[in-house]
Amino acid sequence: MQRTAHIIGAGISGLSAAVRLADAGFKVHVHEATQLAGGRCRSYFDAATNLTIDNGNHLLLSGNRHALAYARSIGTEAGLVGPQLARFPFVDLTTGQRWQLDLGDGRLPLWIFDESRRVPDTGLRDYLALAPLIWAGPGKPVGDTIRCQGTLYQRLVQPLLLAALNVDPPEGSAGLAGAVVRETLLAGGKACRPLVARDGLSAVLVEPAIRLLRAKGAEVRFEQELRAFAMSDGRVGELRFGDEVVPVAADDAVVMAVPPRAAAGLLPGLKTPSRFRAILNGHFRVNPPRDLPPILGVVGGLVEWLFSFPQRLSITISNADRLMDMPREELAQALWRDVCKAAGIQGDLPAWQIVRERRATFEATPEQNALRPGPATQWKNLFLAGDWTDTGLPATIEGSVRSGDRAADLVLAMRQP
Repeated sequence: MQRTAHIIGAGISGLSAAVRLADAGFKVHVHEATQLAGGRCRSYFDAATNLTIDNGNHLLLSGNRHALAYARSIGTEAGLVGPQLARFPFVDLTTGQRWQLDLGDGRLPLWIFDESRRVPDTGLRDYLALAPLIWAGPGKPVGDTIRCQGTLYQRLVQPLLLAALNVDPPEGSAGLAGAVVRETLLAGGKACRPLVARDGLSAVLVEPAIRLLRAKGAEVRFEQELRAFAMSDGRVGELRFGDEVVPVAADDAVVMAVPPRAAAGLLPGLKTPSRFRAILNGHFRVNPPRDLPPILGVVGGLVEWLFSFPQRLSITISNADRLMDMPREELAQALWRDVCKAAGIQGDLPAWQIVRERRATFEATPEQNALRPGPATQWKNLFLAGDWTDTGLPATIEGSVRSGDRAADLVLAMRQP
């Protein structure tokens, strides 16, 4: 007899759980409160630039095994593209210096022994000084674990951890920072090749999943906001969507993959992160120079990462609360000046768009990290997913997919006697 799984939320966490359970033979129902799937990981047509853009510039790495397995399962792994080798170009806007970090293509971090592949003006001892991060506990901040100054910190560690944690690195969780270092710098170039969804996040990670689910008989419903659970015998017995009540059989399961505030509202007493940080993305309609790399790290300016797409240059700034109330035109001009310096171009401000996400990720400090719940709940058939749950990673696409996979695995384990 076919069992049913209800997935609350059609972001990447919910979709990954839904696909995993549909592949396992479940009858899947996806309930999404908004009109669109994907959550923070989606694309839309922007009238200001007359282009389809992503609401955030999300980067994957070749070692993100959960995210790549998810893409493979929906048939879109080829849509994640990037250079053949793990090479990361950088530019310092204050000095004009440019360099390239070359992690090679192996499974060991042998690049740190080669001066030509390291960050300029750094030595082996600088990299060995990062070792305390590898075994750091989650309750300790980065600033109490490693020295947050010097050339290596300014040119590599600070940009890397800022992008991953979305907080000023010294205040971030050393445990989460250590997980980032272990899965990137210590994993060798084999795991660090950068990948982006060149045709858009929705086209690669969202829409194909919806099509696959429907082809497998799943029901995906939008504008269906869950208002309450009804519990009985230690289980979810009903899902209440306003006037509609959906019964949940004793052997069926529910995966709640919604933002933390919504989760806490549906489950009073649930411990969740309560503080968040902003991310700012800017998009400029311009043809990138042919020699511009697809991803460029930027230090010494307002812009932190520059992404090159067909007909578009896009930027990302993490921990961007300070920019949330800056006038848009003034901000666009400041960003464009940095883009011109980094890309080596000139010209007046082209058509542009700025996307400000005020609550982009949970605050990845030790205090907030300690508030992340695991996937199981006190209710036997209710499980949690989301990048804000305790995945062992900061809020990333890899963490989102990992949480969905883990929740789905717990649903599958319910089959066991």
